[in-house]
Amino acid sequence: MVHTQHAPLPDRSNAASDDAQHLLKASILPVWLNQRTIGFLGFIWLWIGMAVIIATFQLGAGGVAGLPLLHVVAIIFLANLVLGIVMTLTADIGTEHGLSFAVYLRAPFGLKGTHLPAVSRGIVAAIWFGVQTYLGAIALNGIVEYLWGFDNWVVWYVLFAAIQIINTALGIRAVELLASIAAPCIVAISVWMYFTLDVLAKTQGINIWTFVGDQNVAALGLFFANMAFWSALAVDIPNLTRFLKTTGGQRNFLARNRNVLVAQFVALPVTQAWIALIGGVSFIAAGDWNPVTVIQGQGGGLTLIALLAMVILAQWSTNNAANLIPAALTFVNAGAPRVSYPMALVIAGIIGTASMPWLILDNLFTFLSYYGAVLSAVGGIMVADYYLLRRRRLNVPALYSPTGQFRFFKGFNPAALIAWITGGTMALIFLEYAYAVGFVTALVVYVLLMKGWILRHYPQEEIDSGFNDRFLATSVGRNWVYTQQGHFERLKTDDIPTSALKREDR
Repeated sequence: MVHTQHAPLPDRSNAASDDAQHLLKASILPVWLNQRTIGFLGFIWLWIGMAVIIATFQLGAGGVAGLPLLHVVAIIFLANLVLGIVMTLTADIGTEHGLSFAVYLRAPFGLKGTHLPAVSRGIVAAIWFGVQTYLGAIALNGIVEYLWGFDNWVVWYVLFAAIQIINTALGIRAVELLASIAAPCIVAISVWMYFTLDVLAKTQGINIWTFVGDQNVAALGLFFANMAFWSALAVDIPNLTRFLKTTGGQRNFLARNRNVLVAQFVALPVTQAWIALIGGVSFIAAGDWNPVTVIQGQGGGLTLIALLAMVILAQWSTNNAANLIPAALTFVNAGAPRVSYPMALVIAGIIGTASMPWLILDNLFTFLSYYGAVLSAVGGIMVADYYLLRRRRLNVPALYSPTGQFRFFKGFNPAALIAWITGGTMALIFLEYAYAVGFVTALVVYVLLMKGWILRHYPQEEIDSGFNDRFLATSVGRNWVYTQQGHFERLKTDDIPTSALKREDR
């Protein structure tokens, strides 16, 4: 076997080795090219499943309260196109290096600093898991109550939560399989929902396309609200793209990320706009943003069961990919080596339940606005660090070394913390335009502080090397491989030894 040149390995002294165990766990090691199982269509199904959530109905209804339906749909579609640019940029962290969100944040924030934004995102994801599980439990309870008269949503909450956690624990293939089944069903039922609501509007003499509400709704405010809506997945999308199939040795950015592009620039914008449209039509036809409630009040039988089944599938497919996986990986990153991937999934379930999601629903968009504002700054830092400073090169072995370049000041990078606080604060002050303000402010502050301060005291090898290609992976047909000998090697897929560590999240 021929071993290619690779970045410096972590310090293997006994003390360093013990400390390194806090940075290592199979589920947060880089994913190799031959471990990536999500294909072109699979990734599209994942995004369709994730985009169909109850809150999207409310987004559309809020828009038509003061704007024509066509304008609302166009605004939401365009907002998702713009956000798709950010998502595609951060997605490359997964496709190029096979890294999760939390592990990558060790580069800009430091080995310990990563836990501040990562765990914050993990807790939010866990809370969302609770909200989605509660909605699914209510739907399950509705079906069972209709068929057999048993009414107890708590029982179905516990059961639904357990099923989702087990499904996600089975690995990314199980998550993708569920999405491939759920997404087509969700789309079919949503089309039926649209026509049902349109008929309801016509019986009242209302034309949904000419209706204009009397409230004051700012188009730009709706645009940025939709961007904040997806701010969390815009930063942690590497959790998914590290499992996305790609061709090794592909230097062209668009070609390397071709499986990302259709999902981000077609599947997400179209699905999000479509579901928001249904929410808008529901508001126009019945004055209620929730079409499930409206249609449920119109009939029963198979109609009711099909409707509630869509709700269950939508919550399930969203929770797996958008909430449980991000939450679990951040908790593994923070608790390694004691916290395993399955254990982290259970922790996410406990946190989501403890947050009392049935109460959060009453203030859902306030919750979305504030955490979206804070996470927009993290997105700015990631783009600045990965593209503007490191030019996609990354000293991956040092991410797992307690004495390496990402230790910074006692494990924290002051530049990232200051940029995050500054960007997040500005986003909260200008909450209506939070995503743009937080993203740009954090990006600029981070670059200035790194170039004018941090890089002078804490050298970064990939930068000092003149951006050498030995700090690339997929682009040059290599994988970051951690072996049972306790060190990283940068290898071609065919040269990966049997002694390399296997994953625990497949």
